[in-house]
Amino acid sequence: MRTLTAVGHRGDPYRFPENTLPSIRSAFARGADAVEIDVRLTRDGVPVLLHDESLRRLWGHDVRLDEVSAAQVKELTEGGVPTLREALTAAGPGRLMLDLPGATPEAVRTVVGQVRECGAGERTYYCAGPDTMLAVRAADPGAEIALTWTTLSPPRRVLIDAVTPRWLNYRFGLVSRELTDALHRDGLLVSAWTADTRRTMKALLAAGVDAITTNRVDTLTAVRSRFGR
Repeated sequence: MRTLTAVGHRGDPYRFPENTLPSIRSAFARGADAVEIDVRLTRDGVPVLLHDESLRRLWGHDVRLDEVSAAQVKELTEGGVPTLREALTAAGPGRLMLDLPGATPEAVRTVVGQVRECGAGERTYYCAGPDTMLAVRAADPGAEIALTWTTLSPPRRVLIDAVTPRWLNYRFGLVSRELTDALHRDGLLVSAWTADTRRTMKALLAAGVDAITTNRVDTLTAVRSRFGR
């Protein structure tokens, strides 16, 4: 039987603000095997953890991240938005899945370069759509990739051959036993996001997925234990 990887979505966001160091630490403490974080660049090219383009929703400042420096971000959020380097340190030996929303090829090279500098390549993998993952593959031929896919139409073989993902990463509502069986036959692992109810988690486990991303890591680990995975 396949082992299920429990992935904390932006950490443990129902207990601590998403994409923060306390949220990352809490997710691991509650049983996460990996934590998904969002990485964007500041105006001066520093990778930091933020899902949105601006600081408005989480931090109350209507300013775009790419318009302020890392030092300004630290001041505006009172240190709440960590750098990628800080997150890699806080995760310890834990695995991090880096989502790269809206990343340019230059931003991808910066992020991949920092992961390499921190010696974190073996415990880091990447997720996003095809263009971004092609840029990751170009920047690091050995990177572990979870290609995010949003339709039931399968990726073309030429794309799979170019990206060489280890995972296909689906919205949970698209996943079925038929889909996972087909992808497993092709040598791919299947991850699903973002499942927060026991009912959905159980359905995904029954469908044979290899990883589930959730905002409720403790709930997922409890469900997983009942399935023996």
